[in-house]
Amino acid sequence: MAGLRDRAAIAGVGATPVWKRGASAPRTTAELAGSATLAALADCGLRAADIDGFAYFAEGFDSNLLMEMLGIPEMRFSAGLTGTGGGSAGAVGLAAMAIATGQARNVLVLGGQVQGAQRFGTITAAHAPDPLEAFSQAAGLAGPGLIFAMLARRHMHLYGTRRAAFCEVALSTRANAQQNPAALIRKPLTEDDYYNAPMIADPHGLYDFCLETDAMVALIVTGADAARDLRAPPVLVRACVHGGRRDWGRSLFWLNMPDEVFAGSGHDGIAARLWSEAGLGPQDVDCAQIYDHFTSQVVFQLEDYGFCAKGEGGDFVRSGAIRAGSALPVNTDGGQLSAGYAWGLTHVAEAVAQLRGTAHVQVPGAEVALVTGGPSVLPVSGLVLRKGG
Repeated sequence: MAGLRDRAAIAGVGATPVWKRGASAPRTTAELAGSATLAALADCGLRAADIDGFAYFAEGFDSNLLMEMLGIPEMRFSAGLTGTGGGSAGAVGLAAMAIATGQARNVLVLGGQVQGAQRFGTITAAHAPDPLEAFSQAAGLAGPGLIFAMLARRHMHLYGTRRAAFCEVALSTRANAQQNPAALIRKPLTEDDYYNAPMIADPHGLYDFCLETDAMVALIVTGADAARDLRAPPVLVRACVHGGRRDWGRSLFWLNMPDEVFAGSGHDGIAARLWSEAGLGPQDVDCAQIYDHFTSQVVFQLEDYGFCAKGEGGDFVRSGAIRAGSALPVNTDGGQLSAGYAWGLTHVAEAVAQLRGTAHVQVPGAEVALVTGGPSVLPVSGLVLRKGG
């Protein structure tokens, strides 16, 4: 709703280090959640006792446990989006709505995981036989990377997109990670490295897949006026939407989308709403933190949000438009492809850093940032943040 504009702000950001999958042991999920939350509170100058709301976008967190662990005296709001990484941007919207409607004063948004032995790359193969996944399981589609590869291949067939576009996403993201001391993978990546890497699921090779990591990110969302009196520069929540069209539905677990939807990211159903509610458009965006579980889906989201026309994402990316110093720097911390994977909340943290002017790959004069959640099963989400006054 337009009435949400600039009424709430992200006042605090905290994060743990990023570990390779399983390497955070013996630390627990609760320990990482507590560490990230305390860092976010220190960032803005609030105390744990000031938190009275919670907003999530994935399973794994209990508000009652967090209250007990952190010493929070009263909870006035607790909500979560269904789905997984598709709601990472949308969880900030839940927090902002709670603030704008007076349901809470200071809301904790938390996301991440201690992955342990679980492999996200083969997660569908680990599911018990289920009629709802009969097609993907019978076809041997063991994980999201294999399934989204089918969408990528369809885009290539319809629009002439080439792997060179996906390569550019991988290379530009890694170039950003090299300047981020917190990024897990900072080794230079060349075009030869990309094309000589193992093919996992045509056209997705090794460097088209995001990392699997242990990490946690926490945000403190409060009222815009209150945030101006806190320690860190506030970043205003300009607009946030979540949802999507029925045609996208369960996406990778369904694969019955119409042709033009199949070769996409599922964000076309929310992009127009997001720009309308923000009173802004893609031309106003200074940097974009695009959910990058796979390189191909970065290209498709750029189309859905109107940075280029449908089918032109490949050429847009290959032009260098998403590189640092270009018209639309994308995933300036190294993204989930090279920096670390925490179900998308690292993208929100990087957008805040850009608008505060503290990012490692800083966009000069950044005023407006786009953050996306998903593509995944619905809901997917989009978030527009604006530099505070």
